[in-house]
Amino acid sequence: MKQFAIWKVGEEEYKLKLATSTIGELEDKLRRGLMDVIAGANTIPPLSIMLTITHGAMKKWNAGIRRSDVDDIFDMYIKEGGSQLEFFTKVFMEIYKVSGFFTKAATEEMDAQQEKVQELLE
Repeated sequence: MKQFAIWKVGEEEYKLKLATSTIGELEDKLRRGLMDVIAGANTIPPLSIMLTITHGAMKKWNAGIRRSDVDDIFDMYIKEGGSQLEFFTKVFMEIYKVSGFFTKAATEEMDAQQEKVQELLE
């Protein structure tokens, strides 16, 4: 299992992983469990929620990063050709995988499914 998810934007690589204390803070702030953000929805979560959770995953590993910085990084990500859907699958869900939300078997299955989808898109 990977230790961190990595979000590469421009020349920068940002480490992403949620610590237990941060999960609690985010759940209090969002007034729901973080699994509820992704469970049972037929659509991806709102961008503001994804970026708030991403900030939580960044702040311990990237000193001094502010929530507004994450918006700027996301804008650069989009300028470089990224999309909100790609962010959800390649960055946001990776945060959940490395932060212990899924079993190893579930993570491996998700990775296999993601590879199949990527092959279809290419």
